[in-house]
Amino acid sequence: MLFDGVDLLDVTGPPEVFSLLRREVDDAAGYEVVLAAATREPVATSAGVRVLPDATFGEVAARRIDTLLVPGAVEVDEQRRVRALVDPALVEWVGTLAGRSRRVASVCVGAHLLAAAGLLDGRRATTHWSTARQLADDHPEVEVDADPIFIKDRDVWTGAGISACLDLSLALVADDFGEDVALRVARQLVMYLKRPSGQSQFSVPLEPVSTTRRVDDLRRHIARHLTAPLTVPDLAREARVSERQLTRIFKDELGTTPAAYVESARVEAARNRLETTDDVLERVAAGCGFGTVDTLIRAFRRQLDTTPTEYRNRFRHSAGRPVPQDVRPA
Repeated sequence: MLFDGVDLLDVTGPPEVFSLLRREVDDAAGYEVVLAAATREPVATSAGVRVLPDATFGEVAARRIDTLLVPGAVEVDEQRRVRALVDPALVEWVGTLAGRSRRVASVCVGAHLLAAAGLLDGRRATTHWSTARQLADDHPEVEVDADPIFIKDRDVWTGAGISACLDLSLALVADDFGEDVALRVARQLVMYLKRPSGQSQFSVPLEPVSTTRRVDDLRRHIARHLTAPLTVPDLAREARVSERQLTRIFKDELGTTPAAYVESARVEAARNRLETTDDVLERVAAGCGFGTVDTLIRAFRRQLDTTPTEYRNRFRHSAGRPVPQDVRPA
């Protein structure tokens, strides 16, 4: 959806993700992106860049919509206070088009438009941190959580701002085409391999920038063999270097130790399972190379200052799905 004052990245970010998808799947698969506005006249974004709509809201309302993406706009007063803008006419169109859509997603402060249209009533939602208080005050019927970078609550998705539109779009790709495809698109974007729903400080990049082929090969080896011992001697043999040289390579290239990197990779894999599966902690620990639940818990406390159970309850993908009762408390 387009309208005057809309944030430019909110409009252009998702289509860029969707276009890169075509490099990773068959030509027949992918998305058709349609930019719709009240009229076909050019729309002035907040960045001053004008965008030309493909269709009007009325024209789009005559067809079935797979995914309705609703961006937002803000105003800043003299005290630099940020407030989301909510146009009643636009809200009415949001409600109309949402009724024609399989799913609805807001980008950044677009959550205010969804809330005003009643689409977030009784749901958990996020928005840009600067307007989260406004959203909670204006809509007490919405459970506002400003921490995650996106939230899925049944068929409604809400994303934080502003670059988080890319994470939200990747999550939509994963929902439609699978995690492996979304991962490949993320690589095309030179983004974190996995940043699902949690706060940015929870994100651990599995593939930080390096300058040597040897380190790239080691990182891939670690990611593919998380359940192996992956000790310094093991990794040194894999890289065909001495243990002392291996430690120096990790320090110089990645700014960490081999053991710390391996633990980070395992924690990242565990986060993914906690967010996207109902696996009990014993299975998560074994499948990610921790061996025991106690080791998993200690690693989460060191790296994330939380426990696996607390993390799952806060950041699991499908809000409203109960955590299995046989999950070991942490």
